[in-house]
Amino acid sequence: MKTLANTRGRIGWIALAGLLGFFTVASAAPNDTLIDGAKREGEVVYYASMNLSEANAVIAAFEKRYPFVKVKLYRTGSEKLLTRVLTEARAKKNLADVIQTVEFSMHIFQRSGILARHLPQANSLYPRDFKEDGFWTTVYYNAYVTAYNTRLVPPRALPKSYDDLLDAKWKDKLMMEGTKADWFAGMLQIMGQERGLDYMRALAKQQPSPREGHELLAQLVAAGEGLFDINIPAASVERMKERSAPIDWTALGPVPAIMVGIGVSGQAVQPHAAKLFLEFVLSGYGQKLMQTPGRLVARGDLVNEQAAMLKQLKIVPVSPTLADKLDEYAKQLRLIFGS
Repeated sequence: MKTLANTRGRIGWIALAGLLGFFTVASAAPNDTLIDGAKREGEVVYYASMNLSEANAVIAAFEKRYPFVKVKLYRTGSEKLLTRVLTEARAKKNLADVIQTVEFSMHIFQRSGILARHLPQANSLYPRDFKEDGFWTTVYYNAYVTAYNTRLVPPRALPKSYDDLLDAKWKDKLMMEGTKADWFAGMLQIMGQERGLDYMRALAKQQPSPREGHELLAQLVAAGEGLFDINIPAASVERMKERSAPIDWTALGPVPAIMVGIGVSGQAVQPHAAKLFLEFVLSGYGQKLMQTPGRLVARGDLVNEQAAMLKQLKIVPVSPTLADKLDEYAKQLRLIFGS
C-alpha cells in the first residue's frame, strides 16, 4: 500500500539525487522561444474544475508575471468538464489550450489522444505516482476525510476507524456526497474489492443522507443537519474552519487521495501560451499558490511545508487507471446507496 510516508521518502530521494542541479531546476525560467511564442498568441484558454476563487487567484498571478498573455477561463464541475472536452474532441472542435481537472478525466484524455506530449521543466520533482509522464502532472491533490460537527460530536465520541461508523448510534446521522465514484473507487483500492463492497453495503444500512457539492455538505454539517460527512476533501472543511464554523475533520484509516492534474491540449490554438501557463502552475511559485489549507501538493521541494496534521495522514494516491472502470464504480455506488 502506498502511503504519504512512502511518497515523502521517494520525494526525498529525488531531491537528494538531484542535489547538484536542484536550484537550477526549481527556479528555471521558461525559454525565450516559449515566451516569444506566447507573446505572439496573446491569450490562453484554460479549462478547469477547481474552485472559482482559487482559479482566479492563479490567473491573476500568471497575468501579473506575464501581462502579454490574457487567460480565458472556462470553469465547471469535473463531470461536466469531462463531457465538454470529449464532445469537442469528437466534433473536432477543440477550444481548450490547457486542461486542469481530476486524474480520472486526465487519464481518459491521455488515453483518447486529447493531450499533447510535454515534459515540464520541473518534471523530476514530481513522483511517478502523481503524473502520467509527459502528458499530465498533479497540480494538487485532495484527501477524502470524515467531517464532523464539533459542537454535537465531542472528541471522546469520535469514531476511530471506518468500522466505527457502522455503530447503531450513528444511524440517520451521516451525510455523504452520493455521486463520488472516485471516492468509492479509492476506498475499494484501500480495502480490497470484496471487503470494500461488504463495508459499503453495511454503511448504506446507516442510511447516510446523499447531497451534492462539497461546500454545501460542509455547510450542512456545520449547521448540524448531519453529524458527519463521510467523504469530503479536507480542503473543503478547512475553508469552513477559516470562517470559525463548528466543523473539523478526522481520518478513520488510510484515506484515498484524488489528484488534480494539468496538461496541454493536443489541438491547442495557443500552444506556446498553454505551455507557459502549465510551467507557471507547476513552478515552485505556482505550487505555493495551490497550497491552500487542507490541500496537498506533490512537488518534492515543497513537501515539508505541508501542514503537520496533513503530513500524518496515511494517504493512498488513487490509481488513474481506475478511470477505465469508473462507470462500473458509479453504478455500484448508486445501487448500494440509492444515490
